Amino acid sequence: MKLGEEGEGLASAFLKKKGYRIVEHNYKTKIGEIDIIALDGSVLVFIEVKTRESLQYGRPFESVHGYKRRKIANVALSYLKRFKDLPQCRFDVVSICYENGRPECELIKDAFEV
Repeated sequence: MKLGEEGEGLASAFLKKKGYRIVEHNYKTKIGEIDIIALDGSVLVFIEVKTRESLQYGRPFESVHGYKRRKIANVALSYLKRFKDLPQCRFDVVSICYENGRPECELIKDAFEV
């Protein structure tokens, strides 16, 4: 299993423990993909999962910058077209690092705005 796939599995379990209800995994369009779409109460959450083996190049969430955020937002807009009434939404990031061989998960709620 690739590191990213393993990270997404860990992120799903982590989010479920925090009360999120997973709606979709790997929602894909021609313009990109959203790793996890979930509900946190009544809020629809688009979640990017970043996994790294070490902190050598910084914390995983630090790689979710401008271009990636815009891409995620555009895919989210595509997903939202299915709704007659738009739900409250936000963008979260789950940052996973295997420092010391064990995965450590960090949730950044409302990680960015569009």
